[in-house]
Amino acid sequence: MLKIGIIGFGRMGRLYAEELVRNPLWDLAYICDTCAETRKAAADIAPAAVFTENEDVLFDDPDVQVVGLFALADSRPAQLNKALKTGKHVLTEKPLAEDVRTEWALAKAVKQSNLMVAVNLFNRNAWYHHAIIDFIRSGEIGELAIVRIAHMTPGHMPQEGHEPEGPAFRDCGMHYVDVARWYAGSDYATFHAQGVRMWSYKDPWWVQVHGTFKNGVVFDITQGFVYGHMAEKQTHNCYVDVIGTKGIARMTHDFKTATVEMHGVNQTIVKTDAFKDKKADIMIDVFARSILAGQNLGYPTVEDSVIASDMAWRMFDDAVKNGAPCIGTPDEMDEIIRRRQTMTQGYGLPLK
Repeated sequence: MLKIGIIGFGRMGRLYAEELVRNPLWDLAYICDTCAETRKAAADIAPAAVFTENEDVLFDDPDVQVVGLFALADSRPAQLNKALKTGKHVLTEKPLAEDVRTEWALAKAVKQSNLMVAVNLFNRNAWYHHAIIDFIRSGEIGELAIVRIAHMTPGHMPQEGHEPEGPAFRDCGMHYVDVARWYAGSDYATFHAQGVRMWSYKDPWWVQVHGTFKNGVVFDITQGFVYGHMAEKQTHNCYVDVIGTKGIARMTHDFKTATVEMHGVNQTIVKTDAFKDKKADIMIDVFARSILAGQNLGYPTVEDSVIASDMAWRMFDDAVKNGAPCIGTPDEMDEIIRRRQTMTQGYGLPLK
């Protein structure tokens, strides 16, 4: 078993703790959080763990082989550097830092170490993306031409505690910047972005960007947590649509199940299976087996994360430069935030 200590027991820390105690490859030895009530709640999930508010307890224990970094982005650079200094592998949330310059410095430090660092780009662990990519590589849709991705939900709002992660297109949108690059198998070449400053907030909370990859594949990405916050019954619009010279493949989901439809020259495949929101169970299993094997068996890398973060920031800045209009009022934003504080079912609700 791999002995792990995790830092941060918010939404993602809790999710990973639940999966770590289920997986026989892991021994969840420490849970660190600065909130006493949170540490008490953690005991319900991992009663055998040691609970502490001092992260150095984890780093100073030579038997701890892995640390999980699940607090906010402003804490991760120092914690990741501590892990590298004390010889521990790292499982971390994205982004690695508040700013891209720090992220690239961390990527360089990781590359110079002999340690494994996996970043939670959860889409890379999704069965539906792997199915579509395999279909593309089989030649069934001809030559890949266009990648279209949308992720619009009534998700987290400004002022709900995610400020170190950046605006919505960096915090969430970087996932889809990564997915488009993964599908295209190439780096970004050109792009143009447009945003909307919904509720007249200082940052665009909806961004649409289109452009090309270096291999000529065209893309468009739409992301925004603006999709019907005050609707009586909330909904969402999330999809991947891949167009080739001969066929197509697409995916939709309802956050419970995902459906893939692939229309190729020789095969028509429709498959529906569990969506599994953050795919934490797959992530920790692949990472554990990679550490034990001494090689990456498929976990998302620091380099992929930093490239996605860097490009998401560039695209966001382009949206700002191109004049994101103000639509709506701060009073509407306050009304939405008040509603989300009392909701029990919804999208990306803040932890109580």
